[in-house]
Parts: sequence; C-alpha cells; structure tokens
Amino acid sequence: MTLVVQARHQVGALVLDAHFEAPPGVTALVGPSGAGKTTVLRIVAGLAPSPTSSVRVGGVEWNGLRPEQRDVGFVFQSLALFPHLTALENVAFGGRGPALAWLERLRVGHLAQRRPSSFSGGEAQRVALARALARAPKVLLLDEPFSSLDRPLREALVGELAAVVRETKVPTLLVTHDPDEASALGARVLRLEGGRLTSPSAAR
Repeated sequence: MTLVVQARHQVGALVLDAHFEAPPGVTALVGPSGAGKTTVLRIVAGLAPSPTSSVRVGGVEWNGLRPEQRDVGFVFQSLALFPHLTALENVAFGGRGPALAWLERLRVGHLAQRRPSSFSGGEAQRVALARALARAPKVLLLDEPFSSLDRPLREALVGELAAVVRETKVPTLLVTHDPDEASALGARVLRLEGGRLTSPSAAR
C-alpha cells in the first residue's frame, strides 16, 4: 500500500506545493525549520484541512475525511501523552491492537500502570510510538520523534523503529532535521525547502 500526497496549501507566507509517493517503509522529509514539513504531516492526518490537497492511500482518496476517520498513527514532537492516563490506558485509547503487547514489544511493559510524569524521555517516546502502532494504522506519521533525546538513546530507538516498520510494512512519513537519522532508518529522503521539494528522493 502506497501513500500518495499532493500537498497544496498556504500557511501565512509559506506556499506549500509538494507532490510525492511514500511506499511501505520510511520516507523522510528533511529541510530547515519553516519549510512546511510538519504541515505536510498535518495535511495527511486531516489536522490541517486543505481542499486543494490530495491524500490517497492504496488508491483511496482521504481528502474530506475527518481526522478520526483516517487510519493514521501520529507521534507528535511533543508526544501528547495524556497525563491522567497510565501507559496502558494511553496506548489503548483509540487503539485496535493489544495495548500491552505493543508496550512489551517496545520494552516498556513494566510501565503499564504508571503515568507519564514518571517516565524518562526514552520511555515516553516508546509509549507514544506504541500508542501510534496500536491503532494498526495504514500510515505512520513521525514529527521529529527523537529530537529531545541524547545520541545513544536516539540510536537505540531508531533501530527499534526500523525493525517495527520492516515488520508492519506500513508507509511511514518521518520529519527530521537529521540526515543521519533518516539514513539509519533506511529512508527514502525528500528535501523540502520553502514549501517545495528541491531534490528527488533517494532510495537507500
């Protein structure tokens, strides 16, 4: 199943016009701040309504669908875990898959009955990723998911994420400033500058 995006949208002075395909595996959007990378994710998720854009998954048009009608798993840069819910309740919220199994798959099963205030940065990242994957999404969206972590922890989580993406075969769209991170995930790389793609994707 392939994600096909035609993002045509204006945010303030930024005019976004980017057309690309994201097959199963990781496609990375890299580029400077303000280039429109996160806006692309929000258009795919339906969080930035854009009647001039088109989002197709497996040949099915998503434009016009509300966010809750889209089969998307989204890991926000802020993670957006519910502070009043346990890890297990966070992952089960809106999920379809076995919440505890995903926590255990990402090595945070021991946090099941704890709340986010007690998590380390790496633990919170794993819980957020488990929540996104428990939705059994057709598309996985990752907005700078490792930016707040130190390098050893980042490298460990990148390796775990790469294994999960290979296993699930879900099209994954990653926003990152770090080309090395994209390479470690085996990503096709798209460079976005000023709302436009400035170089072709690179299969790795």
